[in-house]
Amino acid sequence: MKWYGVMPAITTCFDEKLAVDHGFMTRHVHWLLANGCAGIIALGSLGEAATLTCVEKDAILRNITLSAKPAPAVAAISALSTSEAVALAKTAQQAGCAALMVLPPYVYRGDWREMKAHVAAIFRATPLSCMLYNNPVSYGTDFFPEQIAELAAEHENLAAVKESSTDVRRVTAIRALTGDRLQIFVGVDDAIVEGIAAGAVGWVAGLVNAFPRESVALFDAARAGKWDEAFALYRWFLPLLRLDTVPKFVQLIKQVQEETGTGSARVRPPRLEVTGAELEDTRAKVATALAGRPSPLSTAFPARA
Repeated sequence: MKWYGVMPAITTCFDEKLAVDHGFMTRHVHWLLANGCAGIIALGSLGEAATLTCVEKDAILRNITLSAKPAPAVAAISALSTSEAVALAKTAQQAGCAALMVLPPYVYRGDWREMKAHVAAIFRATPLSCMLYNNPVSYGTDFFPEQIAELAAEHENLAAVKESSTDVRRVTAIRALTGDRLQIFVGVDDAIVEGIAAGAVGWVAGLVNAFPRESVALFDAARAGKWDEAFALYRWFLPLLRLDTVPKFVQLIKQVQEETGTGSARVRPPRLEVTGAELEDTRAKVATALAGRPSPLSTAFPARA
């Protein structure tokens, strides 16, 4: 598993009856990879994993794994209980996933001893390469750099960290403690350039679902130190990237997909599609972005066969 580059946390597409639309997701994966993405991450927070059944998760992973080949498919592992998370990790391995992105437990905010036991059980469940997902803003639990270093020392298959604390100093802190042992990914869209400048080598991205080539161009420019080019793209992209950092980020990113013809705004309850001022504001941001869209442009989304 090569942990590098732009890896979309893909949305889960639903049809008119809110069933998973596997055909659309296949086309979406093909399009994202054709526009330069390095791999695909399924069943994350943006993928509405908490609303999916175990059977649906298995079917999504099998479809995404086949659709992404030869690029890697990564399964996000999240659950209320450790046993359920371990079972999902084993399902991901059986489905052919190349790696796992390991989340803390939903709902319960444990202490370090409990968090460590939970993620360690997942690391031990399969030999797959793992990325630890740290998002204290969303999950209320924080893996501090010293704790991440401890996990890396004890688990050989922990290879990467998705750092979503919004504090780019965490990137340098983790690197100071682990050197090149872990590959660090930025997990919040509106901190990507700062994160790369601090030493991150990857981006688990959200708005990439609608703007893949533009996302890859921003990442590549920042990694190459082409700062004028990077900041020009960043200024254009930031109003949309900031949609990834608010409570309704799932609805908003899916609405962006709807507006750009790259997906549907449908979400599963308890989420509801945005309406009123939220909808108009999102549409205005998309219209402004499309009017000033820089090169290179993402290719047209493929029509249903």
